[in-house]
Amino acid sequence: MRAALSTLPSTDRQVRHLISQRKHVRMGRLRPATSFAHELHFDLVDVVDIVLAVESHFQLTIPDEVSLDTVGDLLRYVRHHQAVGQA
Repeated sequence: MRAALSTLPSTDRQVRHLISQRKHVRMGRLRPATSFAHELHFDLVDVVDIVLAVESHFQLTIPDEVSLDTVGDLLRYVRHHQAVGQA
């Protein structure tokens, strides 16, 4: 069963909204398992653009070594580092 966007945690909604706005992708396509390369056909420049937008919005740094293959990878990274920053 798909969760309504309004029931998603705020961070998830914000990250998905950033991706949707930057890359003109419907929010409904941005599931955690969605692959940037295979399903969304994003190249490295597209992913870097999203990373820069997320870094700016959430005031964090995502190192180049972090593997971000799916929407879920990005969501987990942002959630984890927000939780660490609040602790």
